[in-house]
Amino acid sequence: MAMKTRVEAVLNVGLRIPSIMLLEVLYRWDVSSFFQKIQRSSLNNNPLFQYKYIALYLHYVGYILSLVLLTLPRQHLVQLYLYVLTALLLFAGHQLSRDYVRAELESGFEGPLYLEPLSMNRFTTALIGQVVVCTLCSCVMQTKQIWLFSAHLLPLVARLCLVPLETIVFINRFAMIFTGLEVLYFIAANLLVPYNLAKTAYRELVQVVEVYGLLALGMSLWNQLVLPVLFMCFWLVLFALQIYTYFSTRDQPPSRERLLFLFLTSIAECCSTPYSLLGLVFTVSFVALGVLTLCKFYLQGYRAFMNDNAMHRGMTEGITLLILAVQTGLIELQVIHRAFLLSIILFIVVASILQSMLEIADPIVLALGASRDKSLWKHFRAVSLCLFLLIFPAYMAYMICQFFRMDFWLLIIISSSILTSLQVLGTLLIYILFMVEEIRKAPVENMDEVIYIVNGTYRLLEFLVAVCVVAYGVSETLFGEWTVMGSTIILVHSYYNVWLRAQLGWQSFLLRRDAVHKIQNMPTASTLQLQQHNDICSICFQDMKSAVITPCSHFFHAACLKKWLYVQETCPLCHGQLKSQLQPISAPGDATQGTPPANQNPAEVEQEQSEPQIELDTEEGTQAKNTPPMITSAEPEFETDSLSGSSEAQPKECDVETDGSAGPAGGLDDDDDDGDGDDGSCSTSDVQSSS
Repeated sequence: MAMKTRVEAVLNVGLRIPSIMLLEVLYRWDVSSFFQKIQRSSLNNNPLFQYKYIALYLHYVGYILSLVLLTLPRQHLVQLYLYVLTALLLFAGHQLSRDYVRAELESGFEGPLYLEPLSMNRFTTALIGQVVVCTLCSCVMQTKQIWLFSAHLLPLVARLCLVPLETIVFINRFAMIFTGLEVLYFIAANLLVPYNLAKTAYRELVQVVEVYGLLALGMSLWNQLVLPVLFMCFWLVLFALQIYTYFSTRDQPPSRERLLFLFLTSIAECCSTPYSLLGLVFTVSFVALGVLTLCKFYLQGYRAFMNDNAMHRGMTEGITLLILAVQTGLIELQVIHRAFLLSIILFIVVASILQSMLEIADPIVLALGASRDKSLWKHFRAVSLCLFLLIFPAYMAYMICQFFRMDFWLLIIISSSILTSLQVLGTLLIYILFMVEEIRKAPVENMDEVIYIVNGTYRLLEFLVAVCVVAYGVSETLFGEWTVMGSTIILVHSYYNVWLRAQLGWQSFLLRRDAVHKIQNMPTASTLQLQQHNDICSICFQDMKSAVITPCSHFFHAACLKKWLYVQETCPLCHGQLKSQLQPISAPGDATQGTPPANQNPAEVEQEQSEPQIELDTEEGTQAKNTPPMITSAEPEFETDSLSGSSEAQPKECDVETDGSAGPAGGLDDDDDDGDGDDGSCSTSDVQSSS
């Protein structure tokens, strides 16, 4: 079943290629200019000039026939090709019969065949050929009436019966006329089939448009005709024919420089029409898809195909090629000029592929550096690909500078490759920092600042290049030739590559500045407070030798909390807003409260700190009675409800999570069942008192 599906898919593509080839030939053949040349050369005496309008009509009929072949359903297309094959087989049988009769007339022997070895050989060869033709026609048409295709056997039967040679000539003509009448009868019997197909197709199209719309119709035709694969196969056939034509007319093999020029000129010859240009666009898209797929497989193996990114399917490279070709008028240029322009366009496409490879490799390399994976093979694959992406773009820029004179546009094109190398260099630097941190078994100080500086540097360079492109494009539009396509490209480039990048960069800067400002306004925990807290940082799960205290009295590493504040402005544990609470607060258990007076006995202080905290709720409010601001985790918290008259002390629920994946801060659950903003979570030693 799978094999049958694959064969049908191959036939669905392969049988439609001739229709696009016919469109290509019709587009290249200008009927008007062809007859104008005949008129100038023969002064209206050439008989071909009399058929000018007939040729024009046939030209348009050819377009219609090509479109019909392109859109015909696969079942009917297969039947059509089978009918054409049968017609070709009948023509081959006619040729065999004609050649045999001609050879017999030239020999002049009319006696029995077994008396003349040459006549016997000719008869045997013709008989075998006619039997094969009849059998193939019967199989193709799926009929057992083999006599319908056996008319060309009549000259052989007549020769076997010793009929005179002149009579055999008439018998051969009769066989040809009989076969022609059979073909005409078959065509007449199926004359209304195209009309019925067109009527049925029109009815189905109207129904689809009324129910689903034009977009659904277009998507359905796109999927049924498999247009990307179809145009790619068409272009590859065209390119192969161009290469074969070149080598078949050359005796000596070309040199290496000549091979590069041959490659470019062959591609230029194969994109001189809109159909071949679309074929080149889809071919480039599939090549880019193959390269990106190999890149994923090289880095991650078979796991790379589990999560596919729609942006890494080669569509970007194909669309880039199409836009540049349309904007520069590629198909209207001469072959030599087209080849040089194609070299620049393909350079841009290859640079885009390298950028997509970097987008694939960057998160994988950084994740590998931050993880504790000690597989040398994984690290080798990641580093080797980064080194390739570092060296190859620079080599491309050097090679294109050898062929073209340096100008502003060429500098912009080269700058994309240079920026790719700079981004890879930044990725490798961050990877090295992660590996150093892993080897030291301790976090590197200000690691986040270093990463931000590295990323911000090449982002700034990209922004400057985009601004230069927009400035040069605007100057060309104002003082040079103005085009709608050029203005559209400038507007799109200005929005996506200038405005959005500037907006994102400024927002990132403001977030970091606000996060640093918040951290600076938070109090720093003293040594005594850290000893009383006696817990790890809930974000990184590391011991805290220094920490800051949030307005909601939670302890975190300053660097960890700053990273959290880059993303959102809430406490990682209780989700309290930290946006407006920028002033320093007197945190529970600060230095003034935690240090006993000089005249107080330390034992009394220890006894007071070990007493449990009791909460009394009254109708006017809640008042704490001589409770210290913070207690150790060894003593539970109690609260008493005076409204209900119950004096029974109940322990407050405290959910303690030890799994690092449980909460938004990396270690605690953030479920809030009562909707009061308090999720009831606390650390292992930070038990809060309600006031």
